Amino acid sequence: MTLDRNLLLEMLRDSLPTDGNLFAVDLTVSDSVRPKVTVTLDGEEGLGIDECAQVSRRLARRIEEHYGDELSYTLEVTSPGADQPLRDPRQYVRHVGRTLHLKLQNGSEITGKFESLLPEGAGIELAEIVKEKHKEKTLPAITVPFRDIAEATVVISFK
Repeated sequence: MTLDRNLLLEMLRDSLPTDGNLFAVDLTVSDSVRPKVTVTLDGEEGLGIDECAQVSRRLARRIEEHYGDELSYTLEVTSPGADQPLRDPRQYVRHVGRTLHLKLQNGSEITGKFESLLPEGAGIELAEIVKEKHKEKTLPAITVPFRDIAEATVVISFK
């Protein structure tokens, strides 16, 4: 039996807490004999294992109600790792003040300090960091619309 990704997305939306604190970043279904459903969740303030477990139980119940309890599948509900790209504008909120590395739609790349989120989720303000000889220089903030960002990752710093 094939799992319908669109139906699973609908079930996932119904499995999230109603307070709006959590949101789905990604849902994938492997194409194998025993399909694996992988759900990546996030929240503006992050999320813990308890929230993942709660959503997992709710989603598993909905899947079994619809497909029957004889369906053989694996369900993984997780949060994005520190090295995972930001995929949803709501993920940016808790990273203000951190350094981001952006790959833009035009092929260029920028690294800089994430200054602020623009109103109405239009994009971000980023103060680009450029390396000159053996030191870094921070340029004035520029506006980067979300539509121009192909991929954004948080630069992990151990300072």
